[in-house]
Order: sequence, then structure tokens, then C-alpha cells
Amino acid sequence: MTTPVYILGGHQTDFAKVWSRSGQDLSDMIREATLGALADARVPAADVQSIHVGNAFGEIQRRQAHLGAMVAQVVPELWGVPAMRHEGACASSSLAVLAAMAEIEAGRYDCVLVVGAEELKNLPGDESSANQNAAAWQGREDIDCRFMWPAAFGLMAQEYERRHGLDRRHLNRIAELNYGNAKRNPLAQTRQWRFEPGAFTDDDALNPVIEPGTRRQDCGQLTDGAAALLLAGPRYAAEHARRHGLRVGQLPRILGWGHHNAPLRLKDKLARSAGEPYVFPHVRQTILDAFGRAGIGDVRELDGIETHDCFTTTEYMAIDHFGLTPPGQSWRAIEDGTIEFGGALPVNPSGGLIGAGHPVGATGARMLLDAARQVSGIAGAYQVDGARTFATLNIGGSCATVCSFVVGVRE
Repeated sequence: MTTPVYILGGHQTDFAKVWSRSGQDLSDMIREATLGALADARVPAADVQSIHVGNAFGEIQRRQAHLGAMVAQVVPELWGVPAMRHEGACASSSLAVLAAMAEIEAGRYDCVLVVGAEELKNLPGDESSANQNAAAWQGREDIDCRFMWPAAFGLMAQEYERRHGLDRRHLNRIAELNYGNAKRNPLAQTRQWRFEPGAFTDDDALNPVIEPGTRRQDCGQLTDGAAALLLAGPRYAAEHARRHGLRVGQLPRILGWGHHNAPLRLKDKLARSAGEPYVFPHVRQTILDAFGRAGIGDVRELDGIETHDCFTTTEYMAIDHFGLTPPGQSWRAIEDGTIEFGGALPVNPSGGLIGAGHPVGATGARMLLDAARQVSGIAGAYQVDGARTFATLNIGGSCATVCSFVVGVRE
């Protein structure tokens, strides 16, 4: 990357909060995330030159669109600042970050606000779940099911079983690890959840099948929440560092990025990769692009990963696609403890989507914020010791939109 893009700070709302219970909605979480990010970054609202909002389902869940303009509506200090909204299913706020970076790299703006937000708990769970089917090819996925996404990612599990073999004990362990990590995260949705012994097994009472290939603990959460970031180019970052008695090299920066798309329909992607070593070659290439731009030659140069685990199967896929193991052998990194908190390469120390929560349009920004906190040494109880370089992987739909970032501190 030729133009450094720095992360000056950010804010995440409490993902356990159900905003509609207190008469609040999407606009209130956008306000909290924006004001919180400005305060955390110590950036005056008058310095924000552009705004990018990531959101997937506002029109369906709250009948609210035009969310670029919502930011100035709820934070009047940002009146007049150019703003736009981005939608890419679960990768919506990663797309917002990419657009903000492009503006900085092009020299248009030097201080840009990114907000990701989603409200999913204001409607009954089955209705919210059905609304998220809009991220698939409606009526054309050819999957006979009640719940589209548990069924789709159950098919992913079945595909791994066909190609490489798959032991469900490893999926259960991913769930157990992420729920356990979430207990250290004061903003995680499930931080106070408790489970019966046997909940992370194939016990049909404690961990029932939702769709073939997917059990209850395999599933991420329906979550309300927002996350916001302040991004800056080198000029503003240098001035910011001087104002606050820092060296610019102490600020976390986005070292590399990757972005690829594939068609909506899951079965088309699986058919196209038949005979390939990776189930999703474009996911692997997205990660390699981020590594290449960051100057990283091997995954072991990372200190940790925040990855998309909307289901345990997507984390299982991410493990081998990141290169922690050869294709189809993700189980090795689970069995030897590599991905555990305190392991050789921790995955989802925040709790991930399963443990921390998954407000769809906010997830990409939340991952990036957690990565920035890790490399800055301010992640609190879930801090990875000595972290200097972190990666993220964020997917939309059935890996139709894929984004990856590498974040680090380089003094």
C-alpha cells in the first residue's frame, strides 16, 4: 500500500443491548457509536471530512433507508459532511472501510468516519432470520429448508465432509472456544450466558439440529449493535499524533486489504471449486491479497485473527483458507490448541460472531476495531500478549462478498 491509512480510534456499542426495549432504534445506536468514536479518537467533529455507513437490512427491519444522511441527523455537528451508505450483507461495513480508504488514498479527504450498524432484535427471531435471506438469491438457491443460512452453512459442512472428511467434534470445539472467549469481552452479547454440561456435543436435547449439518451452538447470534472508526491519512495522522504527544508509528494502521466477490448462489460456488484444494478459492485469494499488500509472507507472521464465524463452519473454513493448515485439515489447528486464546495464533479472542455477536452491518467495522485495539495493546481482558499484527476476514452471504484486512503498528 502506497498511502498509509491509520485508525485513530473507535467505539463499539454493547452487543447485549436490545435497543427497542428502551424505545430506541437504529438511529440511536448510530449516534452512540459516532460520538463514542469521536471521543475515543480525540477527533473534533469539525475535522471529519467524509462519512461512510455500512448497513444491510435497515429497510426490511426498520423500514429505514438513506442511512448516510442519518449520521448528521443524530449528530448535528456533522451537518454538511458528505456521506454515503454501503450494503454487502455481512460485509457491509468492510465495504464502507474500503471506500473510506480509497478516498484517503486518492487525496480527497484526510479524516473519514466509518459507521457500521444493524438492528435485528426489534422483530421476532424467525422474522429477522427470514429477512436476512435477502443476502441469498431469493427463491433460487435450490435449498429445501426452513432456515436458509443454517441450511446453507450446513451444506458447507457437508462439502468439507465429502472432500476432506469432517468430525463434528471440531465444530463443537470452535463454538465452545468462542463462547469462552466472549466471557472476557465486556461488550460481548453472550458474556453472561451459561451452558449445561454436554451443550457442546451432538446431544440432540442440549444442542439440537437446526438444519442438516448445523446444530444450535454452531449458529451466530441475532444482534443489535454498531461500531465506528476514525480513519486518517498520513498528514492528519501526523498532526494528530503531535497534538497528543505520540509518535505516528504508535498508531495502528491498515497494512493491507483484499476484496473479491463471487455470485450469490452457494451451489454455484461449490460446483465451480470442485476438484480445487480450497472450497472457496476466492476467499483464499482475498486473504493472500491482504497479506501481499501488507508485506506478509506467511500466516505465522500474524499475532491473531478476527474472522467471520456466523457459523462454526465459516471459522473452520477460515482456518485452512488463512493457511494455518493445509486445505481440509483445519482440525489440526483446533486439536493442537493453535487457535485458542493463549495459543500460537489465537482466532477470535473477542468471541467472534458466535460469542461477541453479529449485528450484520457492523461486523466488519467491529472486527477492524478489535484488531486495532489488539495491536495497540488496549484490548483489556482479551488482549493477546505482544500483539503487533492482526488480520480480519469478513464475508457477506455465502462468501459472495469477501473482505480481509491486516492491521499493525510499525514504529
